[in-house]
Amino acid sequence: MSTAPRRPRRLRHLGVLLTLPLVLLGSGCTAGSATGGGSDAGTGEEETTLTVFAAASLQEPFTELAERYEDEHPGTTVRLSFAGSSDLATQIAQGAPADVLATADTVTMDRVVEAGDTAAEPTIFATNTLTIAVPPGNPARVASLADLTEPALDLVLCAPQVPCGRAAADLATAEALDLSPVSEEQSVTDVLGKVESGEAEAGLVYETDVIRADGAVEEVEDPATGAVVNEYPIAPVADAAEPDDAAAFLELVTSPEGQEILAAQGFGAP
Repeated sequence: MSTAPRRPRRLRHLGVLLTLPLVLLGSGCTAGSATGGGSDAGTGEEETTLTVFAAASLQEPFTELAERYEDEHPGTTVRLSFAGSSDLATQIAQGAPADVLATADTVTMDRVVEAGDTAAEPTIFATNTLTIAVPPGNPARVASLADLTEPALDLVLCAPQVPCGRAAADLATAEALDLSPVSEEQSVTDVLGKVESGEAEAGLVYETDVIRADGAVEEVEDPATGAVVNEYPIAPVADAAEPDDAAAFLELVTSPEGQEILAAQGFGAP
């Protein structure tokens, strides 16, 4: 594994990118607030940037984990890029620079492993299950999974190639449901956004997304949703620019401290 030379920077901060990872190939601008105190210019301390690609559903816990990592590793900035797992895998295959990849299912990670784009075997670090999300007030009066089959219902799902879409398809098969969504989205956050805005009357999202919505959607519980569980794997990317930091970040994610942060956001234990 080759190690690219580390590049100096002047401000220490956490950069969170909510667009596709190709943004990382551009100007290098990031969004977010400073987590460090001022410029390090002139200190002579070499600094690094750790780039983490993570599934959209991991936004909250990974932002907190990245901040924690920066606090524990002065001189290192963690740059996060969130998107649908399938999009992230495609970007890595196309050569987008990344040190760590965390996906929302093992199928997507297996594709990256088979392509030779990981530096070690993936580790399962969390689990998640689907649930029904509806706009506040539940205007369509959705009460169960069976109600999602109503022809007049404006249902939104993830696309089949996306982990949450595969999970929805598995759930539909297990429960013998004929689901006909009005649209299929490329990430679970897009499904959540359509339910939040009222563009959709219902959507299948992760349990953690309902927690993250903080009242912007309501959950309709159905015990059958627990039949399909998504496992979340994480792995260092092959030829990572910062392999040591990548290994240390993985250690944080799987540590008791990291598991506590994930659990607080509704993720299940691996």
